[in-house]
Amino acid sequence: MTELSPNAVELRAVSKVYGASTAVREVSMEIPRGAFVTILGPSGCGKSTLLRMISGFVTPSSGDVLIDGVSVVGAAPYERDTAMVFQDYALFPHRTVAQNLAFGLRMRKVAKAEIERRVEAMLELVNLSGFGDRRVSQMSGGQAQRVALGRALIVRPAVLLLDEPLGALDLKLRRQMQAELKTIHRDLGLTFVAVTHDQDEALTLSDRIAVMNGGALEQFDTPENLYRRPATRFVADFVGNANLLEARLGADGRVEAQGLPLALFLTPAQRGGRAAGAAVALVVRPETIAVGAAAPESHDGRVEARVEEIMFSGANQQIVGRLPDGRRLTAHQSAALPAPERGANAVFSWPSQSVWLVDA
Repeated sequence: MTELSPNAVELRAVSKVYGASTAVREVSMEIPRGAFVTILGPSGCGKSTLLRMISGFVTPSSGDVLIDGVSVVGAAPYERDTAMVFQDYALFPHRTVAQNLAFGLRMRKVAKAEIERRVEAMLELVNLSGFGDRRVSQMSGGQAQRVALGRALIVRPAVLLLDEPLGALDLKLRRQMQAELKTIHRDLGLTFVAVTHDQDEALTLSDRIAVMNGGALEQFDTPENLYRRPATRFVADFVGNANLLEARLGADGRVEAQGLPLALFLTPAQRGGRAAGAAVALVVRPETIAVGAAAPESHDGRVEARVEEIMFSGANQQIVGRLPDGRRLTAHQSAALPAPERGANAVFSWPSQSVWLVDA
């Protein structure tokens, strides 16, 4: 008996070249069975091309794509055990919800009674019970998104591929659908691979995130590691918000910020094996920074800045300070805390254990 691969999808040095342009550059990745993986990056980074190479809509220029341990390069999309939810949903607008859901099953010549049973079960799963006879053209954006998701899931694929599935929804509905997607993934135990440019969406949904930049894979890791221990300057800056302070590593483990009266002692793990004299950037997340007349005793990182802007955003407030060398430093803190006056000098401080280093 053949042993089942622990990975639902494996990419081996996959590249895609269009003429003189390289869209994807030697990406290797192992996606565990049952995981929710998001491919994250800015527009034009190659993330949708990578997803389409998994689905079979794009053929790699080089490298290999394996699904359940079997190479599928050269196999058509319908020959792969995958299903895809497209950004524009690609539904049949003048057919009913039930007819859209049943489409893939009819193409597979599933028995009529089984189709009816699975359509009813899927309507319940995607919270559309009672909507089977309604035309898709009469549905809201959120309802259409559920139909597209149900149509892909009903064929019971080993891997569900989602290309910016929530991009067309407004913020409130997107948050709601994120929760529903997470619940469906947990209940079904399938492998989900999604593409998005939305960092918050990726952090919320994913077990692991692949961050892409310029066609290359920058880091493939858990959301917490990407956020707290970014591998590169790009990841630190792109995933969430970050203050990046240029610095240099001293011989005794001290990190001295350039142009600022700031020096921190970091652990060997934080220094990451870098040699003395290495040019680095301190990654200081805004939510770790306290702003006040003085720094808390536990905060050994501290600089003085002039408060330039205070922005209210409901539960939180964003405080922007101007450092003596002209750079900006941003802090996020509870709106319930008192804020300094705009134009006043304040101490921006943070504990050294909350920072991370990346190469400058």
